[in-house]
Amino acid sequence: MFSILILTKNEEANLPGCLKSVEWCDDVVVLDSLSTDRTREIARGAGARVEERAFDDFGGQRNHALEKIRFRHPWVFQLDADEHFREELRVECERVIALDNKSAYSVPNRIFFMGRWIKHCTQYPFPQVRLVKVGEVKFRKAGHGQALEWAKHGEGEISVPYDHFNFSKGLGDWMRKHRHYAEQEAENTLQLRREAIGWRNLVGGDRLARLRSMKKIMVRLPGRSLAKFVYLYVICRGFLDGMPGLIYCGLQSYYEVLVESEVSKLRACKTSH
Repeated sequence: MFSILILTKNEEANLPGCLKSVEWCDDVVVLDSLSTDRTREIARGAGARVEERAFDDFGGQRNHALEKIRFRHPWVFQLDADEHFREELRVECERVIALDNKSAYSVPNRIFFMGRWIKHCTQYPFPQVRLVKVGEVKFRKAGHGQALEWAKHGEGEISVPYDHFNFSKGLGDWMRKHRHYAEQEAENTLQLRREAIGWRNLVGGDRLARLRSMKKIMVRLPGRSLAKFVYLYVICRGFLDGMPGLIYCGLQSYYEVLVESEVSKLRACKTSH
């Protein structure tokens, strides 16, 4: 058995579905970022423990949880409120926990949009570190998200996905969040442009190193938003995802426009100083 950690802020709409997907777990902890809706009430009503902490960034939230919260089990699977756990994933997590030879495991996520799984242009499996052993990992802020900074016994991979419904609150909410994310991603973009690309990783590195090198190339390309669209729709075969895939690729392209706008603002600010 392992514990479940769910990060929330004003997630009364998404949280019930997430909690239902982990109702088998005997230790569900919700780390709430001072919600003003019924998030905490819903969590407690489902039997989850609720902890509170003002949000700084995703890396900070995850580190706080692993350092300050006492979980019932030594392993913790981390979810966001718009994500659902799957029974097949539970079995696989139990299997790798029994091996106990890694400190963290990255897990793929199936992104759903317009009622269907968007397999190709979401670059599936595109895993995130979600299953971790308490006391053996640390995260850092990376763009608007987080990245694994340290894992005592290294990182493994799980092939069974969880489900991600990141458009569950509608397109307007997605746009609002990504305007905010673009501000945070801009600094990460400038950092990636300063780093060496690591060309060898494109052919000889593991998949995570390859993806990072590809991103370093992407952030250097002129016409970044168009390049992102072509990459997702043509190279990643987003055309196989039908109309939802076309719209999704358009949204991702627009996000790159927002990021590049914020990059320009940062440059102008640094130049003026």
